[in-house]
Amino acid sequence: MITNRIGNVHTGLYKGFRSRLPSRIDVSIRGGEVARVPFAKEPRSSLSNHPNIKASEIQRRFKLRQARLTGLATRANMSGRVPIEPQRVDAPLTQSATFLVVSITDDPDAVQTVRSSLASLDSLAKNVSIRDLGASFACTVGIGSDVWDRVTHLPRPAELHPFPAVKGATHTAVSTPGDLLFHIRSERRDLCFEFERQLLDLLGNAVKVVDETTGFRYFDVRDLLGFVDGTANPVGPAVPASILVAEEDASAIGGSYIVVQKYVHDLKGWRTLKAEQQEAIIGRTKLDNIELDDADSDKQKAHKTLATIEDENGNEHDILRDNMPFGSPGSGEFGTYFIGYSRRLWVIERMLERMFIGDPPGLHDRLLDFSTPLTGTTFFAPSASLLASLSSD
Repeated sequence: MITNRIGNVHTGLYKGFRSRLPSRIDVSIRGGEVARVPFAKEPRSSLSNHPNIKASEIQRRFKLRQARLTGLATRANMSGRVPIEPQRVDAPLTQSATFLVVSITDDPDAVQTVRSSLASLDSLAKNVSIRDLGASFACTVGIGSDVWDRVTHLPRPAELHPFPAVKGATHTAVSTPGDLLFHIRSERRDLCFEFERQLLDLLGNAVKVVDETTGFRYFDVRDLLGFVDGTANPVGPAVPASILVAEEDASAIGGSYIVVQKYVHDLKGWRTLKAEQQEAIIGRTKLDNIELDDADSDKQKAHKTLATIEDENGNEHDILRDNMPFGSPGSGEFGTYFIGYSRRLWVIERMLERMFIGDPPGLHDRLLDFSTPLTGTTFFAPSASLLASLSSD
């Protein structure tokens, strides 16, 4: 949803009915056009009692202001800004996160239960977050390709399709099932736990858990390999431009593509490498995170180079990574949960091709010699406005 402030109301003529004008307008977009603009009601007849102004003049000026608001709404839509309220896909990186992937069961009421649960997600989040407003609680939900039509009854986002397995000469990015993703974040682990508990109670027999991973922040935003993770993330105004679908796909405006992969690391093997060898693989210094020079185009490229994507015109396209370490020293599990948000799904898919197949082919990302993906699933996070609308049917 986009909101536009109305300009200051002049004293005199408008003093008597200032309170009846809305302080902002809400523009609902369907199919890329302004579908509904709620304005103030027609001025009441009592306003015509103003001693110095005729009722016809009040009516004329009111209609002029209404026309002006319509113009503002239309220009907002034409400007390319996201006109509806997105989910909090750009929520800050927190101390704790839960990545919950579920599949929808064959229960006769499963889809309707999922629809009503997704529609009430905002209320559920408020119910949990109110316990500590400073804990930066957020939950983003993604819907998979196989269930999009059944769950939303709406046109599909243009690029949404199942995660394609990427097979290189040495390593493979596997494709695994999953209908819904819940990315739950908070500074407090107990809030993530409580939200997940209430969420699964709400969904009941409608879903089956496919994967549940609990992540944590490790020191100064480092992964378990010892390097800072997420340095290349967009910041400031570049964030929505990189992760939110805009006018190029009217039916998906305000949404974001999500790709998740659960990697486990061979820490014993990684630690046999010298720091200089590790830095050459990553493309940054380990201690102070300084970017190293790129290798020649025909040479072995570092991870940071292979993960940098440009289009045919040389324009670089960013994604937002919200990766989290996970693991258990007692069970010997050490990993990174990769989650990437993008305005364009092809950007992440090309990144994976460069990593697993190599650029040039055969020179794969050497990080994969120590990191194995156990999962790979694609979702689309629709706007918050779309989720709320699922309760209407």
